[in-house]
Amino acid sequence: MAKFNQPDPRNAETLVWVNGLVPRAEAKVSVLDSVVQGGDAVWEGLRIHKGRALQLNEHISRLLDSAHALAFATIPTRSEVEDAIFATLKANGMTDGVHCRITLTRGMKSTSGMDPRLNVFGTTLIVLPEYKGMVYGDEGIRLVTSAIRRNNPAFLDSKIHHNNLLNNILAKIEANVAGVDDALMLDGEGFIAETNATNVFAVRKGTLVTPTAMACLPGLTRQLLLEIARGANIPVEERRVSLTEFYTADEVFTTGTMGGLAHVVEIDGRRIGASMGIGPVTERLQNIYRTQSWEYAVPLR
Repeated sequence: MAKFNQPDPRNAETLVWVNGLVPRAEAKVSVLDSVVQGGDAVWEGLRIHKGRALQLNEHISRLLDSAHALAFATIPTRSEVEDAIFATLKANGMTDGVHCRITLTRGMKSTSGMDPRLNVFGTTLIVLPEYKGMVYGDEGIRLVTSAIRRNNPAFLDSKIHHNNLLNNILAKIEANVAGVDDALMLDGEGFIAETNATNVFAVRKGTLVTPTAMACLPGLTRQLLLEIARGANIPVEERRVSLTEFYTADEVFTTGTMGGLAHVVEIDGRRIGASMGIGPVTERLQNIYRTQSWEYAVPLR
């Protein structure tokens, strides 16, 4: 079951980066900032584990690529983003069990409005570090199929990691109402895309199957998992996948920065696999992932 993360009291006195370090209680952006005016921002979620930042380089690359795709006029350098992350963590003495929400907005506008030409003050970089546990427990998660569809590139490309998350939020509301952990979202043609928060995989007769990244974010945990599977000689298929194929799979699991690999025990009331426990392929991949994600992580400085 997904854990509803209550605020950790240790976070109350932390420092937050908003184009510089400020106390959390005083951290704010202008009412004229683009993220307030139109959700015009990009973001990443970074996990800090035992003195290392997991997939740091990949997260920064995606943040900067997303800003470029949205035609931000000014974009900080890789080293500037990295320095802000490390400075914030160091100022707080945070080295383990931490989630960093990194947001880059188009910045403050000269007056309210949609036109990016009103953004004359440069971007706003936010680093919000919080002590926060993994979002899923070991008992497995339950999903329900959402009526809300994921965007395809004809509307808003999911490869841009943007702050417009309303379709995901609406899907999550459906999951909450249904009393399950998360919502499984389909693309515009009815094929599986991802959940409201994670990528999804199925194991069918020893083959690992995952939706193509057409209507879903090609997650960094997803990409590492695919590399791990191929290195472990597990057959992999990236293709369109129907809901029925997930209903009848031997195993199903999700992947994400704050969820790691979490096995799915139920979709739309249908039990997944022969038991409610974690499947052998999922467990094998989970163990390799825990080792390799740590080995490839960047030490804090």
